[in-house]
Order: sequence, then C-alpha cells, then structure tokens
Amino acid sequence: MTARILDTLHFIGTNDRNKPLFESNWPLPFGISYNSYLVTDKQTALLDTIEYGSDRSYFEDLELILNGRDLNYLVILHMEPDHAGMIGEVLQRYPLATIVTNARAIKLLDIYFPNIDKSRIREVKEGDTLELGHHHLQFVMTPMVHWPESMMAYCTTENILFSQDAFGTFGTLDGGIFDDEIDPEYYKDEMLRYYTNIIGRFSAQVEKTLQKAASLPIRIICPVHGPVWRTNPRIVFDWYSQWAASKSQPGVVLVYATMYGHTQRTADYIARRLAENGVRNIRVFDVSKTHPSFILKEIWKYNGLVLGSCSYNTGMHPNMHHLCHEIEIMQPGRKKAFLFGGYSWSGGGLKNLQLFVQKMTEQHKWELPVPGTELAGYPALNDLKNLDKDLATYAASLNNITTV
Repeated sequence: MTARILDTLHFIGTNDRNKPLFESNWPLPFGISYNSYLVTDKQTALLDTIEYGSDRSYFEDLELILNGRDLNYLVILHMEPDHAGMIGEVLQRYPLATIVTNARAIKLLDIYFPNIDKSRIREVKEGDTLELGHHHLQFVMTPMVHWPESMMAYCTTENILFSQDAFGTFGTLDGGIFDDEIDPEYYKDEMLRYYTNIIGRFSAQVEKTLQKAASLPIRIICPVHGPVWRTNPRIVFDWYSQWAASKSQPGVVLVYATMYGHTQRTADYIARRLAENGVRNIRVFDVSKTHPSFILKEIWKYNGLVLGSCSYNTGMHPNMHHLCHEIEIMQPGRKKAFLFGGYSWSGGGLKNLQLFVQKMTEQHKWELPVPGTELAGYPALNDLKNLDKDLATYAASLNNITTV
C-alpha cells in the first residue's frame, strides 16, 4: 500500500486485519496499520519499517518507488518490533545503507539484530540533522513516547513531523490514507483507546514532547499507525494535548464484577440514582464481558469512577483485579471514586477495592468522598436505599450540582 505525500516523499505501509491482540494484550476489532516513509531526494532514506511478515509486497513497493536507486539511509525512530521487524531484511537487500538512530536504539539493535555490522550505524543526538538534499531531517529525542529510545524526525524544509508512535491509532486505513480522505472523527475513539492503552502511562513525557512540537511550524504529521495528517494536523495535536493533560469531563464510568447477578443489581441501582442526581454521562460495564482496553478509554474521559466487586475467595473478582492492575499501570489522572461490594459467606471485594483506591490516592491524588458499602446476597430494596445519601454526596462532588 503506497501513496505519494510529496514528489520526493512516499508512504509505504500495510493493514493488519489478522492480529487479534496488539502486544498480545489489546484487542484489535478494527485491525491496525503499520506505516513507513521513503524520501527520494539526492539521497534516499527509509524511515522505520513494518512488522515482519505483515505484507509480502512491502519490498516490491519499496523497489518500485526507488526505481533502481539504492537506499542510502535507514532511519530508525522506534525499535518496537511492529516497526523494526524488517530491519534485518532491509539491510540484507541494501548492503550500502547506513542506519541512523540514537544511542539507546543502538543497544536495542544489538539485542534484536546482534549480527549487524557496527560500522553501518550512525549515531545521532538531540538536534542533529541528516541532510538528504532538499530534505533536512532534524532529530528530536522523545524518550518514553513510548519506549526509552523513541525519537522523532522533523523535516525543517517541508515542516513535516515524523512522529513514530505519537498521534497513532488503532484501526486499519480503509482506502483513505490522508486526513482529507477520511472522517477524522471516525478514528478519534480508536486513537483515544490507542493512547490510553499504549502511551497514556507516559503522559508527562507526552506533554514535554508536545511542548517541543508546539514551537515548530508543523504542516504534515506522519505517524507509524493510522492516517497521515496533511490538511489539518492541529486536530490530533489538540486531541493529544487534552489526553496528555488528563482533562476529564463530569461523568462516571461504573464497572462491576458479578458471579450471579447480585452485584449487578447494586450497579444498576447506583447508575439510576446517579442519573437522578444529575449525572448525565454514565457508562456501565461488566468487567467480565468487556476487555479493560475499552474500559480504560472511557475512564480517561470522565472524572468519576465507580467500582464494585463481589467477593471471590476473600478478595475481589479476578477480572476486577485485572482492571485495577491496568488502571494502576496506565495512570489515567485524578479520579473521584465510589466503591461497593457484594458477599455471601465472606467479604473481601470492597476491602480490596479500598486498598487499591488508597494506593491511587497516595500516588495520584484520587479522592474517595464516601468509604463505600458492601451488601450481602441479593440486595433488598431497603438496603439499596441506604446508599442514597452517599450517592447524592458523590454525584454533587462530580459536577457541583444540587442533590435530590
């Protein structure tokens, strides 16, 4: 799959609709694209590659655009295998090509491709430039966006940012490759899921990168996943700025774990009472049916998080434990939490949720306006009504509304 961005700059990528899980963890219901870029100036340079074996026509496309010319440089912006997978084959096919990358990436190259001739590697640092003719690529170090060696390349003559994983998204490129060939809003949800699943943990580093990029006149953004933003790159820049700052709106993500429907009854009651108390954005998930990938995306949007778990072997349900683990890793910003639990012969669900939120409060300034409640068996209506006062207090804390 190829496209001409400029006369001397080309997109070479592929769609992966076969992989079920990204990083063997995050679902890909709409697939994903892998993008690389080829500069055909006085000298030629390939910026990143694609995942090994994902497209048998990759080298045919590369050779067609090179049109008999040799490849002078292979620029490695990120060493994760979905972009670095073809490095070995590229170097075999183009034995005169020089690798251009940074010191941290060189260490990873030695792990993944230990037989590479070190004399073929050119190390670059912050601000160094690779001159290809008309195109001058200036390198910007962006550690932990989202690996330690990650960097970007900025074409100073054409104001193009090769952003590697930043500004990327889940989802294949279904015909349209450029933002003016698609509906950008279609990709926004999957871009947010990509951000929250892959990069969100490193939001502080993303903010630093955005501050660097804000000083550059960016005309085109070329990420390694998803559309090329050549008409209105400001859209994704603004989206990332909002997500990196963890700017959330009033609303609640309510997630529950239940074995026999008892905790679900409490969850539905809580959702209804929150709505009656003026909360307008409420998203409810059964954690055993919805992968944390999709729940994290919603958690990033709203300032309220309600968690409820039945007791399971004196602890919380394993799927709720998994979600809490992912939340702790991804650090979705400050949240106001409300907790509840259900039990039969032993408690434990609520207690362990409280321990989780205590940790998040200490580390990330979460708030727990009320301590939470644990209900026995299939909750009676009178027991549920005992939650009303606490739920009114909690709803008011989210959006400063008058309670009912």
